[in-house]
Amino acid sequence: MTSAREFDVVVIGAGPAGTAAALRAGDFGAKTALITRAAFGGMSANEGPIPVRVLAHAARLAREARQLAQYGIEVERPSLDYARLVERARAVVGEARRNSTLLEQIKNAGVELFEHAGAVAFEDSKTIRSASAPMLRGKQFVICSGGVSRALDVPGAELTVTPADAFSLTAVPKSMIVIGAGATGAQVASIFNALGSSVTICQAGPRIVASEDVEISDAVAAAFREDGMTIHQGFGRIERIDPATSGVSVTLAGAEQSPLEAELVVCAVGWRADTDVLNLQWVGVDLNERGFIGVDDSLRTSASHVYAAGDVLGRSMLVPPAVRDGFIAGNNAAGAERLTMPAGVEPIGSFTDPEYAKVGLTEEQARQQYDTVVSRASYAETTRPIIDGRTRGFCKLVIDRGSRQILGCHIVGERAVEVAQMAAIAMTAEMTVDTLARIPLSFPTYANVFGRAALRAIRELGFTAGPESY
Repeated sequence: MTSAREFDVVVIGAGPAGTAAALRAGDFGAKTALITRAAFGGMSANEGPIPVRVLAHAARLAREARQLAQYGIEVERPSLDYARLVERARAVVGEARRNSTLLEQIKNAGVELFEHAGAVAFEDSKTIRSASAPMLRGKQFVICSGGVSRALDVPGAELTVTPADAFSLTAVPKSMIVIGAGATGAQVASIFNALGSSVTICQAGPRIVASEDVEISDAVAAAFREDGMTIHQGFGRIERIDPATSGVSVTLAGAEQSPLEAELVVCAVGWRADTDVLNLQWVGVDLNERGFIGVDDSLRTSASHVYAAGDVLGRSMLVPPAVRDGFIAGNNAAGAERLTMPAGVEPIGSFTDPEYAKVGLTEEQARQQYDTVVSRASYAETTRPIIDGRTRGFCKLVIDRGSRQILGCHIVGERAVEVAQMAAIAMTAEMTVDTLARIPLSFPTYANVFGRAALRAIRELGFTAGPESY
């Protein structure tokens, strides 16, 4: 039997969480191994946010092209070569990989990297085996194996494709049904609608992007309908999926209309932990009621020598929190001074059209705990969106009347994800809205909608900071 390589810390998964964990453990001096099923970078770099953002950018360019005549620019109607777009996405992934310093940092930290190892599984509580890498034995482990698309449990579910499958097509389908309208489903729908598909969204719950503030959810739904998408929501469940003349049909439970038909059906009903082959039961790592790995505030699992971080925890499923989680888990696994999960402020958004983003509490959540003041500013009254012809949207601030600090910021509209970063900084710094309103923001910018909302808030609170010059 081949002897195992010995390490202080073994990190499973080389996405954002795994990379951060390995870097922290290596920098702390622990002999560290980082093993990954496929290429370094994980889903985020190879089939997640980076390539998807390329497609979202193409969708943005297609929308902008339709505005050219308004600015006196006459061109022939643009056409899309989707295969070339996918090639561009792959090229960007390669360029980002070549220019990333993470791989160099991993090597400089003394971390030994095992890429393209295939499926990884625990052989016993301290040893892992993979298809193509040596056996690794560790004193401590950090599981960062990520998540995979959740499948529908209905007859005919095998006729659907995942969002990753949809983004790897060689041509844009004429029609598409997207089942599930969380962040991923909404983004799939928005991108393919802009690229020319006739899109229908099926959301079993009462509203799309349901994790957002109600006003944001309603505004996104209204914009999607305005852009030609059909939305079915609040129907309870999908009854079945069948082959159809045009491709695939979807029957909604209790629906009065005929089954919906489209060339392609994309299932975007969420994610589950990618832990099926790890043999966690041999290690004593328990899953929670949602099927994700359970951890304490230091990210230690039910096995004292095993930590977990990133999407495998089933929290926000985003890169920045995954990096933070990985740092904490890697730190604690390496035996550094114990770190715990901070309360933190996490800006979250999606590159749909219109974009939407949030930081902190929704209005409903805030009213349950605080005496709140709510202020809004619309894109339609803000100069830069008017210049760019992107006047759809608004910024909403939720403020604690007593402390005058921002409890939540919710934005729908052009560049919403970037504007939300300002709110995150202000909230992390515990700035009062009075202080925020006095910052002279560059003009004309999309940030001015945020500044205008702050000015209106202090007027509501009874103070004056100056003229609304945005």
